[in-house]
Amino acid sequence: MDIKPRQLEIIEATSKILTTSGINGMTIKNLAKEMNFSESAIYRHFSSKEEIILAMLNYLAENIDERLSGIQKTVNPEENFRAMFQEQFRFFSKNSHFVVAVFSDGLMEESQRINEVILKLMAVMMKHLMPIITDGQQKKVFNNAIANEDLLHIVMGTFKLQMFKWRLFNFEFDLKESGNKMINSILTLIKTT
Repeated sequence: MDIKPRQLEIIEATSKILTTSGINGMTIKNLAKEMNFSESAIYRHFSSKEEIILAMLNYLAENIDERLSGIQKTVNPEENFRAMFQEQFRFFSKNSHFVVAVFSDGLMEESQRINEVILKLMAVMMKHLMPIITDGQQKKVFNNAIANEDLLHIVMGTFKLQMFKWRLFNFEFDLKESGNKMINSILTLIKTT
């Protein structure tokens, strides 16, 4: 996906509006006001509100995929698990306005196309997490009593809840510190020893 600098500005402003005002507050008029643009200037870059949201979600999916692909993998599944989530907490600490995409507040009711991209975003996370969980179970580092797919859902749900809590607290606590506690707790639950 080739995003031009002005489009990225629009995407970031959109994510900020979605985070503070929800889907109902995300209008082209509010976006133009937030950016000190005319509405027609927005339409030069995107044809509709839906197109902007789709671009935001696709941008985030590609960003996550690129960042997680760039993590140096080790033979230790626990280290890989920790590195993956630390990278996510690092990114969202610097880009809290993208948190809305993590739990898709109100976005899923907007359109089928948006639902498909939200599923793509989830698939990117699963693509990177499932091999770590599977490797950990095969190496008997992680518990085999729970199927790897179920473990994946438990971990992703915990991550989503952590991000939701951070948003509810208006991003005021240290996400990286709190995230490390979450990582340690999950590892305590899923490790064999």
